[in-house]
Amino acid sequence: MKFVSRKIRKKSGARLAAVQATYMAHFGELPIDVVIKDFEEGKIGRYVIDEDSISQTEEMVEISAIDTEYFANLVKGVHQKKEALEKSINLYLNDRLDFDKMNGTMQALLLCAVYELTNTLDVDTKVLIQEYVDLAYAFFDKNEPKMINALLDQIAHAVRS
Repeated sequence: MKFVSRKIRKKSGARLAAVQATYMAHFGELPIDVVIKDFEEGKIGRYVIDEDSISQTEEMVEISAIDTEYFANLVKGVHQKKEALEKSINLYLNDRLDFDKMNGTMQALLLCAVYELTNTLDVDTKVLIQEYVDLAYAFFDKNEPKMINALLDQIAHAVRS
């Protein structure tokens, strides 16, 4: 197993929490500040379901600490630029896909990813894309993560070159 620093794990945790918070704020129609506070205080988002495909069991596992400042900035940024982010994402989707018709988790994941690609220049593009593809595998089967990878790669080339 390769070594991953605590700082990097906390940023990865912040991204996962940001996807969840973005989903909750939008689909739960909750105020963004309330959602952020609930995550930061550990009232929500502290556990994930770990599925064991061999024994076909599920278990609640506590996630590690997150970078709360990074998390809050990411969620607020996505919230503030949501409409522009959606328009931007739609520009890269083919005729069969429409952002508004996507699964809510997919929408939240893409919003966070595209926000970071366009607003976080201190993180390597490949690292960001891999982080969100890894998150996609936590939520979806193999087709969706592949689509997310291709889409984010296309967007990154357009906005970061």
